[in-house]
Amino acid sequence: MKQYLDLIRDIFDNGSWQENRTGIRTRSIPGAMMRFDLQQGFPAVTTKKLAFKSAVGEMVGFLRGARSAADFRDLGCKVWDQNANENAAWLANPYRMGQDDLGPVYGMQWRQWPAYKLIDPKAARGQDQLRDALARGYSRIGLVEQTEGTHVLLYKAIDQLRLCLDTIMKDPGSRRILFHGWNWAQLEEMALPPCHLLYQFLVNKEAGEISLCLYIRSNDVGLGTPFNLTEGAALLHLVGRLTGYRPRWFTYFIGDAHIYENHVDMLQTQLSRRPYPAPQLILSDRIPDYAQTGRYEPEWLERIEPSDFMLDGYKHHPPLTAPMAV
Repeated sequence: MKQYLDLIRDIFDNGSWQENRTGIRTRSIPGAMMRFDLQQGFPAVTTKKLAFKSAVGEMVGFLRGARSAADFRDLGCKVWDQNANENAAWLANPYRMGQDDLGPVYGMQWRQWPAYKLIDPKAARGQDQLRDALARGYSRIGLVEQTEGTHVLLYKAIDQLRLCLDTIMKDPGSRRILFHGWNWAQLEEMALPPCHLLYQFLVNKEAGEISLCLYIRSNDVGLGTPFNLTEGAALLHLVGRLTGYRPRWFTYFIGDAHIYENHVDMLQTQLSRRPYPAPQLILSDRIPDYAQTGRYEPEWLERIEPSDFMLDGYKHHPPLTAPMAV
């Protein structure tokens, strides 16, 4: 994890102090990148103990489209408790639906992106558009009066991640295999708008490899980065297993890379520690391997459990803790 420690040093050496919504200052730099060869090991932080079970529990919650902190707790992840129940702005938000509710965060956008079409049936191609939309799985949900006449409103929940897997299987050379969570229409309905928001899969069919680029608009390097590295790399391993490709490059882009002021001591301690060699990620044998079976089974996106992910050879320094800014 030398790249992670180098990023921390860069922020300390070249960052500037910034005010933000949490009331706790951050030392920040604009634009950062790390790139990991997953065939050389899994990017688990070793200068402190990684909360691996919590991180993969959160990822599984995303894959299931969870919107409740209780669902994440059931998966061994408690990081959403404060955002759900202790954030004053969210508690006063009219879209909050009670205890533990988070709104349509991450996984809801990944697996059930709300898509609408408004079609004028009397337009020149209106009937063709209606037939096409219905053939694509949209449903009529009502009529909307516009100045130019009555329009038909249609709706469909789009499973972005499933579409990515389908495209990997059908058109692996595509440069459009991506999903994201930044839905402007629903940001006000979320306890926290997405930080890790754009994922792009890139397939090298000749080499039999699949890579992932992840863009994060804002990253808490002390607490968030180790979690997000774990989740992104684990997701790439899972997608590779289900589509028959070996995970290779995991490239991690950050817009605003920052260290909270009350995390400084924890990160300085990590800089004083020498990192250990990277472990390997092991996926449970119960997850079907397309390369072995030849059967495409994307429904395993919902079937996996946190226990299906294990680290082999993970050696780490003692745990370090710091409060999360909400």
